[in-house]
Amino acid sequence: MKTQAISGPAFAALLLVALLMGSNHIAARIAFDNGADVAAAVVMRSSITAVVVGLIILVQGVSIRLTPRHKKVLPLVGILFTIQSVTIYSSVARLPVSLALLAFNTYPLWIAMWARVLYQERPEPLVLKAMPIMLIGLALALDVFGAASGLGMQRQWQEIGLGVAFALTAACSFGLGMVLIQHNAADLDGRVRTVATMAMVGVLTVIGAQFTDAMQWPTAAVGWWGLIALSVLYGTGFTIMFTVLPRLGVVGNSAIMNVEPIVALVLAWLILGQKIAIIQVVGACIVVTTVIFLGLRKK
Repeated sequence: MKTQAISGPAFAALLLVALLMGSNHIAARIAFDNGADVAAAVVMRSSITAVVVGLIILVQGVSIRLTPRHKKVLPLVGILFTIQSVTIYSSVARLPVSLALLAFNTYPLWIAMWARVLYQERPEPLVLKAMPIMLIGLALALDVFGAASGLGMQRQWQEIGLGVAFALTAACSFGLGMVLIQHNAADLDGRVRTVATMAMVGVLTVIGAQFTDAMQWPTAAVGWWGLIALSVLYGTGFTIMFTVLPRLGVVGNSAIMNVEPIVALVLAWLILGQKIAIIQVVGACIVVTTVIFLGLRKK
């Protein structure tokens, strides 16, 4: 099956989704910098998205038929996406937003690994060749040796180590979740899948917050605006993905949306004043270009 050409309106819609998703992380960082914690952000974002997409399901009369296989795999996917949601926001709270998203953008490698481990699917030769290129780009973007920052390797990893670990954990859990969906719930309507997983993410995060004394809300008005904005941006992005894009002839996620880290890089510079060195920008471009190339390859 070959990759189909994307229409102009669909391409524009995909870029809009990338803008919305990138902006969501900028809003999250604003909320975190003004008193909100990760649990509050995840609960608010997930709950609003579940409600909005749930209303769309009702209005559009989408059939909800869960097979025993769906009922078995969706709770596990919900747990994995809860881990992904908490860890990616934890990374955004500690790293420049663009670098957190770049580390998360290694998820195609995790998808290939999980597909191999769980379903004995051999990675395509092209994917194997792309892996070192992506990792080199990520190393440049993260400045793993501390050359661009002038801190040296040890100090640099003291600064970024925890944030990078969170981002890679998010990529790992997201990759596993996507592989499980592909093999066990691909026939389930994407909107139904979204409501189920987002509702579970919200509930599981609330339960987890009771044991960790989390759920801290913003202490300043700008933090509340950030929290509201991240929920609206995330919910709008998902609404477009599951309602507008199918009508434009786009099936599933497109690699064009992987420009999200570049969008976040520009917005973080303009809004948050976050700057990274030129060599890190080069590394970011290598990662994004490789991911887009893999996503647009003929299958």
